[in-house]
Amino acid sequence: MYHNPVLLKQSVDDLVTNPDGIYVDCTFGGGGHSREILSRLSDKGKLFSFDQDLDALKNTIDDPRFTLVNQNFRFLENSLLMYGISQIDGVLADLGVSSHQFDEADRGFSTRSNAPLDMRMNVMQNLDAKRVINEYGEEELADIFYHYGELREARKLAREIVHHRKTKSIETTEDLKKLFSYIPPHKVNKFYAQLFQAVRIEVNQELEVLKEMLVQAYNVLKPEGRLVVISYHSLEDRLVKRFLKNGMFEGEPERDIYGNYKKAFELLKSKAIIPDDQEIEENSRARSAKMRTGIKV
Repeated sequence: MYHNPVLLKQSVDDLVTNPDGIYVDCTFGGGGHSREILSRLSDKGKLFSFDQDLDALKNTIDDPRFTLVNQNFRFLENSLLMYGISQIDGVLADLGVSSHQFDEADRGFSTRSNAPLDMRMNVMQNLDAKRVINEYGEEELADIFYHYGELREARKLAREIVHHRKTKSIETTEDLKKLFSYIPPHKVNKFYAQLFQAVRIEVNQELEVLKEMLVQAYNVLKPEGRLVVISYHSLEDRLVKRFLKNGMFEGEPERDIYGNYKKAFELLKSKAIIPDDQEIEENSRARSAKMRTGIKV
């Protein structure tokens, strides 16, 4: 089941400024955002939606203005060129794992179900969670847990995994969780959420893919085109916030003799937009969402 899209009206309000324009929805999923975008477009408008998950193809929209591209959004620029598109009016990206992917127990995304260690958004790729947990070295695992899960005990966790797998392969989500049964009950939900997030980000290269998409979005946007990004954890949001500020992910941009630097975007609003209490009550996935919108300078 694909649940309600997060910040639906707010995101599409920010995105669509030209009914005759060309727009991209980077994360099609159940098609909620795409349908709302299409409702704002004229007969001349076009929407290209991306999704690498084969399940999402079942939700395709029968509309001559709509094209569903079965690709990871890291291939945004080249995929659009294949359709003869070099400039667009807006890009929307609703990041993270869809409710559908969490709810499909055998995909291994959820901490609540026992499933094979998988966590692939694209089931055709080779790298899955089982390979990460059973084949990565101790230092590599520690780095993943620390940087992607923000787990302070990352080295200890990595050491325990490597020690355990010497005698028995770690095959399922329950196998992984059992290794850390000593975590206090009041901390266990947050701990598993952070642990699974770290592995999932590594499996799907989520932060690298996000960086590539943001750069390509800037490249294909027309001047005054809109980039709207909804993120669900601080790692994503920090990258988006920084890129919208100065078009970079690290370091400082070059400044002129007056101390000014060339901006990549103007922020539509100075602070991130978050869902209201009613939306969070109706859709728990919205709880951690933050939306930022930039206008290409």
